[in-house]
Amino acid sequence: MKIFFTAIYILGALITMPFSNSTVRAAEKEGENMTVKELLEKADNTFHSRKYVESRDIYLQSSKKAEIEKDNESLTEAYSQIARSYLIVEEKEEGRRWLNKAAAIASENESLGWSRFLGIRGRFEWKDDDLEKAVNTFKEMYEYCSKNKLHDRAIDATHMMAIIVPAEEQVEWAEKGIAEAEAGNVSGWLGPLWNNLGATYEDLKRYDKAVEAYLKAREYHWLYGDEMNKLIADWAVGHAYRLTGDFETAAKWIRPVLAWCERIEATEFIGWSCKELAEVELSNGNFKEACDYLIRAEKYLKAEKMPEWDPDGYKKLTKQIEDTKAKIK
Repeated sequence: MKIFFTAIYILGALITMPFSNSTVRAAEKEGENMTVKELLEKADNTFHSRKYVESRDIYLQSSKKAEIEKDNESLTEAYSQIARSYLIVEEKEEGRRWLNKAAAIASENESLGWSRFLGIRGRFEWKDDDLEKAVNTFKEMYEYCSKNKLHDRAIDATHMMAIIVPAEEQVEWAEKGIAEAEAGNVSGWLGPLWNNLGATYEDLKRYDKAVEAYLKAREYHWLYGDEMNKLIADWAVGHAYRLTGDFETAAKWIRPVLAWCERIEATEFIGWSCKELAEVELSNGNFKEACDYLIRAEKYLKAEKMPEWDPDGYKKLTKQIEDTKAKIK
């Protein structure tokens, strides 16, 4: 179920259209009055909004200013992030050219530059399928950032480790990420981090632990999240209870979630909530009610293009509908 919880910044898919010359010139003029650090911050915010091409233009501006000011640390950050802006839109070789420029100037004595460089180098190694190198790089990044109290970047390293390492090791890295968020008072990260730990426990079939993790995630999503964060957090708790075999408690969580989804037209989670309630009805031998829920689930998930992003899951769902129909007397 990590499809719901993995942080977007790891590997986005949205590619922005090129900007007109007038738009670029206007942005450059605005950037003239900004410091290198302000430009980097603006570029980061743009990147995290998945406007990757636009962010690259701002990183380029910051690199030019850093070159003039002989700010090697900011230049390392800019070069590294330009490389990432190419990697994320699958222009890896062009990105590698910028990564090599960053490697040539990166210094362990400049914590922001070095940590940024390690994070991007690790991503290139990951996308090159050189997992051993990637693991070593992200371990180095985590240890370096933790030592230098760069908590956000230490969390980034633990998150990448949780993607790369085998499931049995993911719990350790998820817990390290949570510890960094707590140490740095980066409270907004705690909901997603506890979600990811819950999803890891789910993959390991340790469902009682998944319930505990999802309940913790819910605490933070209700403190810091938006409406969809809260809705999905509640759904995850009900889903995990269902996996433990506690169908009664699962239904108590999922029924209000379904009503909530219907009220705000959250199509995908109408589908997932119906799927959960179908499992509850199946556990009670109510095949007609289960089938009705499954048919609704299929309708809404198909509308959200599930056959494209999870063809195997969609096939299982349609087969479950047919199998359940056959049980109705």
